[in-house]
Amino acid sequence: MAGVAAAAAAAMANAIKASGAIVEVNPELFMTILARERDSRPLVIMAQGGVIKTNYRYAAACRGFIFYTKSGDSLMLPGHVDVITARKIWAPS
Repeated sequence: MAGVAAAAAAAMANAIKASGAIVEVNPELFMTILARERDSRPLVIMAQGGVIKTNYRYAAACRGFIFYTKSGDSLMLPGHVDVITARKIWAPS
């Protein structure tokens, strides 16, 4: 059983290394980060999820980090961002 747990931990570590640093922030800070990136036209990935209650998940790359947030309400994204709607966003926990 310990071997399975070690393999799962190694797989998770490799996934994090492959994706870079994922920083979870609150929706307000996510919007502030997007506002600061006005000149670079950031790309935002958005997905709707939830089983009992709908939630919205967002991810955007900025300065080598991936910023991620989850909100109960849809965010009013600024006009200078490009948005791609994904079926699902997965972030390691």
